[in-house]
Amino acid sequence: MHAKETLRGIMETGLVAIVRAGDAASAIKAVAAIYKGGIRAVEITMTVPGAIRALEKVADEYGDKIVLGAGTVLDPETARACMLAGAEFFVTPALNVKTIEMAKRYSKVICPGALTPTEVVTAWEAGADAVKIFPADSVGGAKYIKALKAPLPHIEMIPTGGVSLTTCGDFLKAGACAVAVGGELVSSELLRKGDFDEIELRARRFSEAVSAGRA
Repeated sequence: MHAKETLRGIMETGLVAIVRAGDAASAIKAVAAIYKGGIRAVEITMTVPGAIRALEKVADEYGDKIVLGAGTVLDPETARACMLAGAEFFVTPALNVKTIEMAKRYSKVICPGALTPTEVVTAWEAGADAVKIFPADSVGGAKYIKALKAPLPHIEMIPTGGVSLTTCGDFLKAGACAVAVGGELVSSELLRKGDFDEIELRARRFSEAVSAGRA
C-alpha cells in the first residue's frame, strides 16, 4: 500500500483503533471485532507481548481490507521490524527523528507523538504525515486542538489520549483529521472477560460518532 493510500484510509475512517492487550491472541480477536464494527484503521501497540506476531497474522488475514499500524514504536529498529511484519503506518509516543527517517525511507506513514507547538512543527518539518497530539485530554481536549490549528492549519493532527464517544466529534470539528481511541474502545476489562461482542458494538458506536462529528 502506498503512503498516500494509507493516509487517505486513516483520514476516511476518521478513527484509529488502538489495540493494547495482554497477549497476541487477544489482540487479534480485538482487531476482528473492530473490523466487524466498521472501523478500518487499527494500531497494535508494541506493548502487546508477541506484537510482531499479531501484526503478521492481521496482515495475512485482512490484507488491504484494514489499514494496519504499529503503535508505541520507540525507535527505527522497531519500526523496521513492524514494517516487515506488515504494518503500513507507525505511531510513536514521542518525537524521534530517526524513526521518522526510517518510515520515509520506505515510503510508510508516520505519526509521531508531540504536544507543544514547537514539537508539532519539529515533527512536521522532519517529515511526519500527521502528528499525534498526546495526551490531548490532559491539556484541554478539543479546545487545545483548535488553538494549535489556528496558527498551524496545514499540519494534520490526530488527538490521542482520553478520546471518548462524547468528545470525538468535538475533536473533528476542532480540525483534527482523525482521532485515535484506545481504552474507551478496547478496554482491559472487556479483554479480560473476552467480551468481543461489546468491542464490536463500541466500534460501531464510534464509527457513528465520527460520521455525526463530520456531518
